[in-house]
Amino acid sequence: MKTNRRCRALLAVSLNLMALLFSTTAFITTHWCEGTQRVPKPSCGKGKKTNCLNYSGNETANETNQNVVHYSWETGDDRFLFRYFHTGIWYSCEENINAAGEKCRSFIDLAPASEKGVLWLSVVSEVLYIMLLVVGFSLMCLELFHSSSVIDGLKLNAFAAVFTVLSGLLGMVAHMMYTQVFQVTVSLGPEDWRPHSWDYGWSFCLAWGSFTCCMAASVTTLNSYTKTVIEFRHKRKIFEQGYREEQNFLDQEAIKYFRERTEEERAEAGDLRLQCLHSCSPN
Repeated sequence: MKTNRRCRALLAVSLNLMALLFSTTAFITTHWCEGTQRVPKPSCGKGKKTNCLNYSGNETANETNQNVVHYSWETGDDRFLFRYFHTGIWYSCEENINAAGEKCRSFIDLAPASEKGVLWLSVVSEVLYIMLLVVGFSLMCLELFHSSSVIDGLKLNAFAAVFTVLSGLLGMVAHMMYTQVFQVTVSLGPEDWRPHSWDYGWSFCLAWGSFTCCMAASVTTLNSYTKTVIEFRHKRKIFEQGYREEQNFLDQEAIKYFRERTEEERAEAGDLRLQCLHSCSPN
């Protein structure tokens, strides 16, 4: 029983630790959503020879004469570049088409004014989610390594399960609120940011993986608590049944003993009565 209980506790601690690592990684990374943005190609110049619009093929003339009307034979999507972007809770980073690297800007500033409150609620919920995971993990570790008795372990187990379930619910709400804010920002956000195509990234998968591990840890903890309580009740029932049988056996032995003593006393009383009759009767 003790070995099985310890194995369940180790499993719950491992799942909770995975949930904590996944949620922290997702919270600080910027790959919740990723895709491409369609932006106009810049004009070709001395430092720009590719992925640009070359109007007449004579760059020097174009640069010196600003009054000349320029034409390009590129039409449709050929006039645009598709740059990669990725977005997290805090920042949205885009590929820099004019230089190497990326440029990032605050996603909170990009969100429409009507959704900023929901986004901040999502951020607060994510922080509370991580904090409750830390509390649940600490209680599970205390129950695993420092509980002096089974009763104390059960109490810690119950509190850990409650905190873990609450953290999972907060995490689910936070993820759903962020998804809502991002979808609204795609439609109503700044025109120079709106994605041409997008999908969920690996940070988003980590966030929901953290939620899955969190709920699995809470189920494992509750299962451990329930099994331990059931085992104690079963043992108590067996003990009470054995005690009753032993008590009944002792009662029967006592009844048998007093019955034998009573019969012996009656026999002795009968012998004394006979002796008295013989001694008192006339010859």
